[in-house]
This record gives sequence, structure tokens and C-alpha cells, in this order.
Amino acid sequence: MAFEWPLRVYIEDTDAGGIVFYANYLRYMERARSEWLRSLGFEQQALMQAGVRFVVRDLNIRYRKAAVLDDQIVATTELAEITKAGMTLNQTVIRRSESAEKTEERTEELLVDAQVRVACINNEGRPAAIPADIVALMKT
Repeated sequence: MAFEWPLRVYIEDTDAGGIVFYANYLRYMERARSEWLRSLGFEQQALMQAGVRFVVRDLNIRYRKAAVLDDQIVATTELAEITKAGMTLNQTVIRRSESAEKTEERTEELLVDAQVRVACINNEGRPAAIPADIVALMKT
């Protein structure tokens, strides 16, 4: 099951035409990854102090539709694979209709989907094993 992080598109996210600037989808996905870790009980700052850092190693992204000013969107994160020193995450950004929140039936449009490979590194920037407690929680 994917972790979801709700967002709204603000004027600062858009270009002159009110369309989300393409690089901002990467910011939305970064927030969803950070909040996913937080939901598992891991704060980024505490991880860094413990010598555990997660960095994007590779990214494959597909832009399907544009988000626009005032859209309610959701960035998702789902673990696809985990290795000793990295993981692959499937991430999406979807648009949800306002009425969807008030009913059991949701209207969603896929805007962006990406496969993100994340590496675990230590404070010196070298590959490091993901601690076992983090792996265990990620797999739940």
C-alpha cells in the first residue's frame, strides 16, 4: 500500500500560465519520501546525525498531465525493492477531485509517475548498509 502525502498547488509552484513547473513534481515526491520516513518513525535530521543519508541515485519519470493552480494533489511513495544499501520506490503525483474527499468514491487522475532509486550513504558520502531496524519497518 502506498504512503500518501496531500498537497495543494500554490501560485509559487506554477509558471505564468498557472501550470506546475515540471521540476516541482520532484519536490512533491521528495516531500512524500521524507514524510514516508517520518511516518515510519525516522526523522531525516536524526538519521543524518546517525550517519545514515538517503540520496537519489537514479530517476525515471513520466509526465502525463499537468497540475494547475489550486489543484488538490497527492504525492505517493511505495517501496518496490530494497537492497543492502539502497531501495527502489514507485512514486506518483495524482489529482483528486474536491468532491472525492466527501464521498467514498474517489476521482483521481495520474499526473506523474516515477521510479526512484535511492542509495544509502554515510557522512563521508560512501555507500552504507541501511540499518536493519529501518529495513524492517520499510517492509511492513
